[in-house]
Amino acid sequence: MSRMFRALGHRNYRLWAAGALVSNVGTWMQRIAQDWLVLTELTSHDGTAVGITTGLQFAPILVLGPYAGVLSDRLDKRRILLATQSALGLLALLQGVLVLTGVAELWHVYAIALGLGIASAVDAPARQSFTSELVGSADLPNAVALNSTSFNLARLAGPGAAGLLIGAVGTGWAFLINAASFAAVLVSLLRLRQGDLHRSAPAPRARGQLREGLAYVRSRPRVLLILGMAAIVGTFTMNFQITNAVMAAQEFRVGADGFGLLGSVMAVGTLAGALLAARRRSLRMALVLAAAFALGLAAIGSSLAPGYALFAASLVLVGIAAITFLNGCNTLVQLSIDAQYRGRVMALYMAVIQGGSFLGAPLVGWLASAAGPRWAILASGTAALLAGALGVVVLARWGEGSLREQLRAVWAERRAAGRPAAEPQDRESPAQR
Repeated sequence: MSRMFRALGHRNYRLWAAGALVSNVGTWMQRIAQDWLVLTELTSHDGTAVGITTGLQFAPILVLGPYAGVLSDRLDKRRILLATQSALGLLALLQGVLVLTGVAELWHVYAIALGLGIASAVDAPARQSFTSELVGSADLPNAVALNSTSFNLARLAGPGAAGLLIGAVGTGWAFLINAASFAAVLVSLLRLRQGDLHRSAPAPRARGQLREGLAYVRSRPRVLLILGMAAIVGTFTMNFQITNAVMAAQEFRVGADGFGLLGSVMAVGTLAGALLAARRRSLRMALVLAAAFALGLAAIGSSLAPGYALFAASLVLVGIAAITFLNGCNTLVQLSIDAQYRGRVMALYMAVIQGGSFLGAPLVGWLASAAGPRWAILASGTAALLAGALGVVVLARWGEGSLREQLRAVWAERRAAGRPAAEPQDRESPAQR
């Protein structure tokens, strides 16, 4: 197995990755169908309504995420995933039936989006921390990168397929296809060899476990910094579904196929970024900082694109920078924490990435409607630049050198042959702990 795909050497991971790929295609089809349903069928190009729908899907993780992290550390993660993936499939089925029978209303979409958010809030920490049980810590960075590769392969196929399907038969069938796709991930979970899982000892039931997890995070300054940067980017920058939808409908006046194509083009960039991450042997904070700056500049550049074709092309760069930032944050957090706290810490990470959209998505949607989608994208890119600046200032105060010095260290490591990848390059020093 080549270095890029070494996590696929684990049978359990191969099964999980195959099932997740099928399910992710369906999920991306539903995302496109949901936004288009709200934007063109249930409202008259109301970006705020699209933002509210997105926000409702991410709001529950802000409240339930930390408690879901406690459950993930206590309970069998595989059983949690069987329950949450089943719930997500049933909700997709319900939305499809409502649309196809012609009774769907905006409040139905809002209610189902909230249900999806509740199921996802419980699912997210278990799913994120389950990766380490599939492959162990040595191959965890590669598995995280391959997870992103799978997700973005689906993102490459799903939006375009959804656009063609919506143009041909409407939005309802996209929801039904997504409901059926969850069978793949459920079968993969049932076929796992449980004896091959790299399980850590479950956390015993005790009072104060949520506070214990929060105290653990507070004792890790590096993890706190990553969470802070991720919160800024997750809240204000990672709202591409909203800005792409409004740009497609208002600025360029293209149909569902044109909107779906934007998602597929952006997936070319995120897929390329994920594959680059899979080849990476080591990871430094400098790469995350550079990705934040690159994301900000790429987003600002896309806001200035004069036409549809150039806007679509700019999304490739946005995608590369976005996935590099997210993969870097995810991997550094997981490699910097102890296994018994992984569920709780990853719940906090997912809360700041996804839960931030509860505030950010309606705000971005409102800004796109009030001032225009280009201003919304410009603001989102500026937020990413501020996140990168925060990281540079904090690391400089810790005496870790300038961004240029850290990037030189990254390039030096890339040129060094035979450097192992098992250990992260920027765990906290004893003083920082």
